[in-house]
Amino acid sequence: MSIEVRIPQIGFAAQEGRLVEWLVPDGGRVDSGAPLYSLELDKAVQEIAAPAAGTLKIHAAVGEAYPVGALIAEIL
Repeated sequence: MSIEVRIPQIGFAAQEGRLVEWLVPDGGRVDSGAPLYSLELDKAVQEIAAPAAGTLKIHAAVGEAYPVGALIAEIL
């Protein structure tokens, strides 16, 4: 079973976020609650925590903008 990692809804106005950096490499081990990636919303960058522990499978490229709710990775 995998856990989906999606662009979160942060604030009321944000419709998309730009993926700034993955803090864990593809195939890397991640702990629940540990910083997983950096996301830029409305010119502010914040680190987003992993929703679960496991192995990261990245689907989204750094530097691209994604709509809120977009699937960007899975934790296996």
